Amino acid sequence: MAQLRLGDTVPNFTQASNVGEISFYEWAKDSWVVLFSHPADYTPVCTTELGEVSKLKSEFDKRNVKVIALSVDDTDSHKGWIGDINETQSTTVDYPILADVDKKVSDLYDMIHPNANAKVTVRTVFVIDHNKKLRLTITYPPSTGRNFEEILRVIDSLQLTDNYQVATPVNWKDGEDVVVAPSIPTEEAKKKFPKGVEEIKPYLRMTPQPNK
Repeated sequence: MAQLRLGDTVPNFTQASNVGEISFYEWAKDSWVVLFSHPADYTPVCTTELGEVSKLKSEFDKRNVKVIALSVDDTDSHKGWIGDINETQSTTVDYPILADVDKKVSDLYDMIHPNANAKVTVRTVFVIDHNKKLRLTITYPPSTGRNFEEILRVIDSLQLTDNYQVATPVNWKDGEDVVVAPSIPTEEAKKKFPKGVEEIKPYLRMTPQPNK
């Protein structure tokens, strides 16, 4: 399959996991989804990542986001490894890990980059919205652990900008000022954003986050 691009409808699939067979669309329902792949079970960086995602699960829940991991190892391997994650990271992994032994999902989502490693998935993150549209991809090399606080930050931005005619500036965090969309004339923006509009340049207008 061709590489998935932002705005594409992501493909459906059915695959085994540590919690039983998962039909992706049915499992996702009307939630947002973070699907993230890792190179293999019983690897050190992945152990820290899956533990961190487990600790952040309440943050994902607040944003109506389900999390689901993937590796090309089987369910027995996953179940054994989860014990190690829980022990070493002081957490309880209670989200699915797809057992993509036949690489069906890896191929569908283009998670294997042969020039990096032809045998395992790279560290790819897919943020998928409630309409099954791909909204973000980040691909890390196998040697670099991901920053899941950044992934939460991007989800905050996506969900905010979906509902208001704003964009988020560099290093923005939830609660900080946002950028007024360039398509809105300044006078209209002042009516639309009653908390105030600061015009730094005609094309650069800031306003307090509208949903705070």
